[in-house]
Amino acid sequence: MAGHGSPTATLGMEVTGIEVTGVDGRGINVVIVAGTWHDEISNGLIAGAERALTKAGATFSVVRVAGSFELPLACQVALQQGADAAVALGVIIRGGTPHFEYVSDAATSGLLQVTLSTGKPVGFGVLTLDDEQQGLDRAGLPGSKEDKGEEAALAALQSVHTLRALTAK
Repeated sequence: MAGHGSPTATLGMEVTGIEVTGVDGRGINVVIVAGTWHDEISNGLIAGAERALTKAGATFSVVRVAGSFELPLACQVALQQGADAAVALGVIIRGGTPHFEYVSDAATSGLLQVTLSTGKPVGFGVLTLDDEQQGLDRAGLPGSKEDKGEEAALAALQSVHTLRALTAK
């Protein structure tokens, strides 16, 4: 699991299991953009992001898109319309064709371009998996080892604070 050595531990936050506390989301408006593929996993990711944002005191809304390929455009529009940050959540499971590589690359590259072009953070919660079990292990569901929805939301909030500090100087 990638949770060991998580960067959230170095951001001045207390880490307890898979739950991270200590990020202040008050005054931050976030849009969670999530694909609809693999309902159980994607709904778990959304729930984790919602829990984290609620606990931090952020305001947020949820927008569903067809799949991970559609995440960048929806995130870009949300950020252009005034959101302080977006959280992109998707599930891409490897199959027997090159489709996995194309969609994974397009979603990742697209979200990076959105972040750079808008100057606003996108929490990256797109799971690229070899099988469904890896997603269940990371979706923040009962019995999951990690909560990537929560991690992506907290990363987005922390990035808002970092960018505000950099631009205040």
